[in-house]
Parts: sequence; structure tokens; C-alpha cells
Amino acid sequence: MTLLTNKQTMAPLGTAASATTPRTFGGVVKAYVALTKPRIIELLLITTLPVMFLAARGLPPLWTAAATMIFGTLSAGSANVLNCYIDRDIDATMRRTRRRPLAKAEVSPRGALIFGIVLGVLSTAGLGLTVNWVAAGLSLAAILFYVFVYSMVLKRRTSQNIVWGGIAGCMPVLIGWAGITGGLSWAPLVLFGVVFFWTPPHTWTLAMRYREDYAAANVPMLPVVATERRVVRQTIAYTWATVLCSLLLWPVANTTVIYPAVAVVLGATCLWEVYRLLGRLNAGKTGVALRPMRFFHWSNIYLALLFLAVAVDALFA
Repeated sequence: MTLLTNKQTMAPLGTAASATTPRTFGGVVKAYVALTKPRIIELLLITTLPVMFLAARGLPPLWTAAATMIFGTLSAGSANVLNCYIDRDIDATMRRTRRRPLAKAEVSPRGALIFGIVLGVLSTAGLGLTVNWVAAGLSLAAILFYVFVYSMVLKRRTSQNIVWGGIAGCMPVLIGWAGITGGLSWAPLVLFGVVFFWTPPHTWTLAMRYREDYAAANVPMLPVVATERRVVRQTIAYTWATVLCSLLLWPVANTTVIYPAVAVVLGATCLWEVYRLLGRLNAGKTGVALRPMRFFHWSNIYLALLFLAVAVDALFA
């Protein structure tokens, strides 16, 4: 008795799965959508729309907001698809990513490359023609930085990959502000800093959980090349920087008391969680027992609620 049917064979560990190219139109669409990493796009959009509320000091123009979100989605999707194209070899090696369409041979590398480029062209032209060319330029810069600087240079060469590579993930904040104002100011730069400092501890705790995956793929994430104690200490330092930077928005953007009140509570909770991580380490917990994913999941909640507070504060202001 066998568990494999339809002439499927088990692919060797560390290689792409046997060809499972979807044969239906729905299967093809699903595979291409998966290449854009929708869950990551959701997180990026969470930081884009609230900044538009802040820039507009209330409800932003509906058309501008919709166009920014739609073409911003295409921009993020382009960067993610091209990242999947570049990382298709290591995605097939890592347990966490081996089910991605390119790793499973559901999409051809050539098809993915063309799809990513088309999305990038559409997003840049769409933002330029419907919003403004400042937002379009920032969007294009984010794609190019993520693909050429992070994916092709930093990711496989340095443990500081996510620190500087995370700049691409900060760009939606600037794009949202530019979409409303046509320029930049200190307020979006403060929120850019929040996302910049937030990204390393968020990613490092995920990498702690999947350390063996990154090691097998020869990706020098900090948890692969450093001790758990050093990683936790770095996580604490960046979490403090995130919280302190978030409080700068109050005087810089002249918010109401709503935002700083929420930022203080969220920041205190985030620091509580990261020091609990240190406490488990000091108690002798290591690996999975250290429970790094607890902080990872909380960091997602922290960022979402903090930017929600930005939007709510702008409405009341």
C-alpha cells in the first residue's frame, strides 16, 4: 500500500518537489497569487493606510487612498515574486518555504520572473498616473532595493541582512504619506524609524524558531551565526529603540493624547514580552522551549495596533 497516487514520487530533501504544475485555471491563479506572499502584503498595507489618515488629518480622499492601496499591493507583490524567483533554490531546502509555488514546480522560473516584472511596471505606472510620481518613485525604489540589495546581496552574505534589508519594508509608510501630500516630512520618517527598528527583532525571533532551516540553506541570519543570548540581547535593544521611536510621533506630528497613551501601553507590553524571553533564557530554556514565536506573534499585533492608533488619533484630531 502506498500513500502516493497519480504517479507522484517523493522528492529528495533539499530539492524542489516533483512537478506539480496546476492543470486548471484556478490552480494556476492560486499559484501565482501565492508567489506574491499575501500575508506579508497585509502587514505592509497595515502601515500604509493609517499614515494616509495622519497626512490628511482625518479621512483621506477615497480615490487617492484606494489607488495607493491597490497599486501598493501590486508593488509589494512584485517585490515578493521576484524574491521568490531569486530564492527558489533555498526555498526548496527550507521546511518553512518548500511548499511555495516555485519550490513545488507549480510555476516556472521564467513565468515567475515575467510576472514579477509586469507587476512592478503596472504598480509604478499606476501610482504615477493616478496618485503622484513621488509615491511612484518611492514604490519603485522599494522594489529595486528589496530585489537587488536585500535578496541578491545582503541576505546570503551578512547577519545584518534583515537590519538593512528591512528598509524596503519601511517604504510603504513614506509612500502613503507622499500619496496624500506629494512630499515627505518628519512625521512619516519617525514611523519609518518605528518599522525599521521593529523589523530585526520580529524577524530574528522567527529565525530562532527555524534556525536549522536557515543553517541548511546557508543563510547567515543572526540566530544561525550567534548565540541565543546575543540574539535575545539584540532583540531587547531593538525593541527599546522601536518603543522610544514610536513615542517621538507625539511631539513631531502634534497628535492628541490618544496616540501616546496607546503607544505607551503597547510599548510596555512589548517590552514585557521581550524580557520574558530573556527570563526563559536565564532559566535554561533553549530552542523551541525558549518560545521565540510568542514574541514574533505579539510583534505583529503590536505593529497593527500602533498604526491603528495613528489612524484613530488622526480622526479625532
